[in-house]
Amino acid sequence: MVTMAAPLASFGIGGFWLKLFGQEGWLGRRWFKSSLRYTALTTILLLSVVLVWAAIGPHDTITRSLLMLLATYLLGQVALELVSAKLQLEERYLSLAMWQFMPHLLRLLFVSLLAFYTVNVMTLHSIALSYASISIGMFGLGCVVMWRMYNGQFSLKGHGPLLATPSADLATVTMKQVAGQSWPFGLAGVFYLIYFQSDVIILKYISGDEAAGIYNVAFVIMTAVYILPSVIYQKFLMPKIHRWANNDREMFYKVYRKGNCVLLLLGLVAMIAIWLLAPWAIKLLFGDQYGAAISVLAILALAAPVRFTAANVGATLVTSDNMRLKVKLMAATAATNIILNILLIPPLGLNGAAIATVASDLLLLSLYIVSANHSVFKEFKVR
Repeated sequence: MVTMAAPLASFGIGGFWLKLFGQEGWLGRRWFKSSLRYTALTTILLLSVVLVWAAIGPHDTITRSLLMLLATYLLGQVALELVSAKLQLEERYLSLAMWQFMPHLLRLLFVSLLAFYTVNVMTLHSIALSYASISIGMFGLGCVVMWRMYNGQFSLKGHGPLLATPSADLATVTMKQVAGQSWPFGLAGVFYLIYFQSDVIILKYISGDEAAGIYNVAFVIMTAVYILPSVIYQKFLMPKIHRWANNDREMFYKVYRKGNCVLLLLGLVAMIAIWLLAPWAIKLLFGDQYGAAISVLAILALAAPVRFTAANVGATLVTSDNMRLKVKLMAATAATNIILNILLIPPLGLNGAAIATVASDLLLLSLYIVSANHSVFKEFKVR
């Protein structure tokens, strides 16, 4: 629940910064102050909503206390997003990798200590406390980095050296203007999580906690598989894609065409690897009691080539003024996914949730391809 709420915290500022500096170059500095104020406001509002929902929602005692503890995860995610965007714009990819890996490594270390070096403290609340501590620490580090960025410690790549800019051009924009530009990126993150993770939550309420836990095993493995296209596009290529979209359309189109072929091939390789390794990996990592997740993972693997290709096509829809169109496509897919889950889970259980996910991925890829060809690359249609 907290993970699905996380994109609302900064509501798309990270993605907006990548587009902004791709279009404006160094002039984009004029958005700093209002962007940070907007992020603070949306984070405080969302944190308040989550805490209120935890207090008054239809939860048992354990869920209520866990929600309150894990609400701090929102703070860590805000810091993770903003600092990641800064490092991407600076093309400091090693630092970016270390920054994004650090919270996962710290969680693993904390949980390992709880599991192997202490007695009778491996509880839900102790794990939640470790997650909360790490999130608060990440938030503190992120605030330091943002403060330095605000005070000029920023090295934008791909736009030449920083030149003197007329003060009129650097006039600070308002939070209203920031909201008007960033909301599509925020909604895109929300809709992505809805159609990607709603299966687990719907399973919890329809089939119970055990079914949700088994499905989540397959979901976690697919999440690991999808790291590859995410790293390629969201972390490495995205700043370049924005530059090409505005300054080198031929390169933009070339990367799009070749990217479709390469990502489809990688997705097929991933699908076959999952089919071959899933029975062994699930039992080794999670135990025989999660054997039911094998068939679920076999179905979800069908989405790998689809999701890989969608990462390439969808990246083109983030550029220029196409983001609003992408949000509409994601909203339609999220709504379809929820409907399919409600229809398929009662008769088919875990496999129904997996089928709903694969069908949603196919729908989204189809919508992406049609939209990219008609809206993004319309000048190349005659070729």
